[in-house]
Amino acid sequence: MSTLLRHTGLVVMDLDTAVGFWCNALGFKVVRRMEESGESLEVVTGLDNVVVTTVKLVDPNGSMLELLQFHSHPDISEWMGTPFSTGLTHIALTVEDIEAVCKKVVDLGGTHNPVCVSSDGRVRMTFCRGPEGLLLELVEESGQ
Repeated sequence: MSTLLRHTGLVVMDLDTAVGFWCNALGFKVVRRMEESGESLEVVTGLDNVVVTTVKLVDPNGSMLELLQFHSHPDISEWMGTPFSTGLTHIALTVEDIEAVCKKVVDLGGTHNPVCVSSDGRVRMTFCRGPEGLLLELVEESGQ
């Protein structure tokens, strides 16, 4: 049996801001935007009268991220998790220039912690928060 990771889905409250962040700060590209509703979506989500806009994004290596904005079932406006929360906590991204990406994150309304060297000395890294509180780990490999 073979299993492949298809995509990671993130629910957002402000889809346009989230798309701008992922594309402008992190270099993703929009592949497809769709308005979705109907019986099959209601069956798989377990939600009645569901209406959602989805945007599929890809990074330069082809890894896919799906942003979802539920119009029919809004939630809280910010993710409140921590690095030690149970469940999905963060997305880690390899970047070429960590300082440049941190600057873009801040320019687009996010925040970041200080950049440091990992305990094994192999990478420089930081955690940052993007739109709606999403926690991202940025990693710059040292080329060793």
